[in-house]
Amino acid sequence: MTGRFITLEGGEGAGKSSNLEWLAGQLRAAGKRVLLTREPGGTPLAESIRNVLLTPSDERMADDTELLLVFAARAQHLEQKIRPALARGEWVLCDRFVDATWAYQGAGRGLNESAIARLEQLVVRDTVPDMTLLFDVPVDVGMARAGKRAALDRIEQEDRAFFDRIRQCYLDRAKAEPGRFRMLDASQPLDQVREQMQPLLEEMLTWQ
Repeated sequence: MTGRFITLEGGEGAGKSSNLEWLAGQLRAAGKRVLLTREPGGTPLAESIRNVLLTPSDERMADDTELLLVFAARAQHLEQKIRPALARGEWVLCDRFVDATWAYQGAGRGLNESAIARLEQLVVRDTVPDMTLLFDVPVDVGMARAGKRAALDRIEQEDRAFFDRIRQCYLDRAKAEPGRFRMLDASQPLDQVREQMQPLLEEMLTWQ
């Protein structure tokens, strides 16, 4: 039995988390078994790595260290949580996945694309999302929202150009893979974003 893998992507303040919960509720109402998870994180060990990645520190984290930590957390997450759930026939909804690495560490940090590709091949292998929802929001809107939630984490403290590069990378990836990505205008009010999600939910429910 094979489940379905759906990822939600987007920059800071795009509203992924609240829409993740809504989507899970709709799928459960339709009789699906749903697992909610996130990256980096998803297991106790991976969450510990997330804490290292996001907590501001006096010691600057090297960009390569950041990349390796992201993939270390992902390897644990896939092994312990995502792949077993898919094997049980569950629907896995994940707040960020490998597209986020290409956006944040690839475009944002400017890290070597071939290195990211090799790590993706090693860790992710054939565990590819059935659908990726991209919540697109202008950087200034998203960062204003993020600033209202709590103190900014280590990555949220980066400059505007960093987040501009991330957004452009997401848009480029969506354009390159139209069969997997579905774009949503996340600058709109929450109820209007969910109106955009409704036909995507209906599309998912046609899957055999």
